[in-house]
Amino acid sequence: MLNGTRDLQLFEVLESEVRSYCRSFPTKFQKATGYQLWDSNGNGYIDFFAGAGALNYGHNEPQMKQKLIDYIMRDGVAHSLDMATEAKERFLSEFNEIILKPRNMTYKVMFPGPTGTNAVESALKLARKVTGRQTVMSFTNAFHGMTLGALAVTGNKFKRAGAGVPLNHSISMPYDGYMGKEIDTLKFIENYLQDSGSGVSLPAAIIVETVQGEGGINVASSEWLKGLERLCKAYGMLLIVDDVQMGCGRTGTFFSFERSGIQPDIICMSKSIGGYGLPMAITLMKPEHDQWSPGEHNGTFRGNNLAFITATEALRYWKTSQFAADIAVKADKVKRSLQRIISNYPELNGEHRGLGLMQGIALEEGVAEQISQLAFEKGLIMETSGTNSEVIKVMPPLTIDMEGLETGLQLLEQCMNDIKLEARAPIANV
Repeated sequence: MLNGTRDLQLFEVLESEVRSYCRSFPTKFQKATGYQLWDSNGNGYIDFFAGAGALNYGHNEPQMKQKLIDYIMRDGVAHSLDMATEAKERFLSEFNEIILKPRNMTYKVMFPGPTGTNAVESALKLARKVTGRQTVMSFTNAFHGMTLGALAVTGNKFKRAGAGVPLNHSISMPYDGYMGKEIDTLKFIENYLQDSGSGVSLPAAIIVETVQGEGGINVASSEWLKGLERLCKAYGMLLIVDDVQMGCGRTGTFFSFERSGIQPDIICMSKSIGGYGLPMAITLMKPEHDQWSPGEHNGTFRGNNLAFITATEALRYWKTSQFAADIAVKADKVKRSLQRIISNYPELNGEHRGLGLMQGIALEEGVAEQISQLAFEKGLIMETSGTNSEVIKVMPPLTIDMEGLETGLQLLEQCMNDIKLEARAPIANV
């Protein structure tokens, strides 16, 4: 599906050069519902992007929308800093009853500023406060946000360079599988921790994504995550799980680490925790780590009550096990489809990655970006990931139906075929 005229001149003239997604998807969007978007020219698109993971429940989810409209129409409090409101009270109560208690999890809930990077910043500060130590261990290919503290534990060179200043008090270690499947990176890490000559100070915490979305859809095994938890306990470090993108069901369960059975000391959530795409973030901490002084970490918009309304409504998806079961069925569909595509086009040297509805195909450098462009022209929105944009990512709303999922996957396969044909095309004589 080709777009009509794309008049983006005003954005080019008035908006900063820092904009990025509008370059990958060069059209002016007007409307969205469920797993679909439409631009101002009437062209429709299947969304395999889901707001970079902020729209796990789709665009304009009807019940959340109605709850939000009702709340606004009765003059519900919109902004409250960290004052007590009925909207916040309902969210806290429902989150505890629907999410924490059934999983035997006891955590205090902190509302930092409404972004994922702010949840990470608060986690890093708290870990340092609790332990009295400064260094935080992170991993190769990690992405944790764009503010200075979060950048210090991010692996991407391009993003780190944007800081403009040295990024200190962190140490990067190899993620699971980074050194090859036969290398146990946990032993590598422990050697650094126990060797007084390693040059590595005992960290305050280890921060980890159980699946590295921006880093290339790298999946840590349950055994590796359990080993990481063991190391943290053995050396008195806090374990921080960044579930900003992988939480709220993206990997199939509400928390991405449930498959491993670990109990992190601190959990960072944002993106789809608000349900509707409204800015919201929470930092969960074990009660014994809640050592903040009042106002020690704050933010003007940590009381986004509109997000509390939609976030509470989003929790209804998790009242039973049916939603997780539905995600598992769709995830299996995606996995089988991607594996078939890889098998059908061996010349493209594809590698399947991911789990849940965070899956993709790793390809030679430059190919995934070509596929993303072709997909957009056909009416499918997909982004790439990896430090060299080498992975084409399948990340639809969790609520997508099987028909939409199948159509999107068929469009992806068409793109793979187009790339193959282009590669085989003979060079014309000049």
